[in-house]
Amino acid sequence: MGSRFSASLSVSLALLSWAAFAAEAKPDRASAVFAGGCFWCEETAFEGVAGVFSVTSGYTGGQTKNPSYEQVSAGVTGHAESVQVIYDPAKISYERLLEIFWHNVDPFARNAQFCDHGTQYRSAIFYQGDEQRRAAWASKAKLEEEPRFKGQIATQVVAASVFYPAEEYHQDYYKKNPAHYQAYRLGCGRDRRLKEIWGEAAGGHP
Repeated sequence: MGSRFSASLSVSLALLSWAAFAAEAKPDRASAVFAGGCFWCEETAFEGVAGVFSVTSGYTGGQTKNPSYEQVSAGVTGHAESVQVIYDPAKISYERLLEIFWHNVDPFARNAQFCDHGTQYRSAIFYQGDEQRRAAWASKAKLEEEPRFKGQIATQVVAASVFYPAEEYHQDYYKKNPAHYQAYRLGCGRDRRLKEIWGEAAGGHP
């Protein structure tokens, strides 16, 4: 009886220890969703960053299920062109991803980014859970400590909704159609405007 009780106690303690470890352990993959105008360009902001597994162009923040590019670009679904970043929290923090995001958008532009206009091109942080929500709002508050940003930031901080991957031809567009991508990026004035706002900290194509 005593040995059986001791064995049961040992198993219970082992299970409790494992539960505590599992609760403290961080997942090896997490996701972050951002909107910053044309997803072709926003995708390149995170591609190749250490700790980032993948970046997917897509649509989120709207009402229509499984929207097409034609619907979203027409501005009739409520979605924003966006990217989903899958990353390793042990190698790159969500706070660092937020820094990359800010330095690749024009936070002053309302329902527009660079040469693209409409709610489908709005800039936004789509947080998932309380931890991301607190970090997103804290990052915005930190920016607003600078007088030029105070009360001027149009970028939304909103709860995430369903993310729909865009059509395959949009994924890694900068690799599939480099000439067109570069021509669009240059013609849209994205890098010029980022430099005006962020100076040496401006983001851009890696």
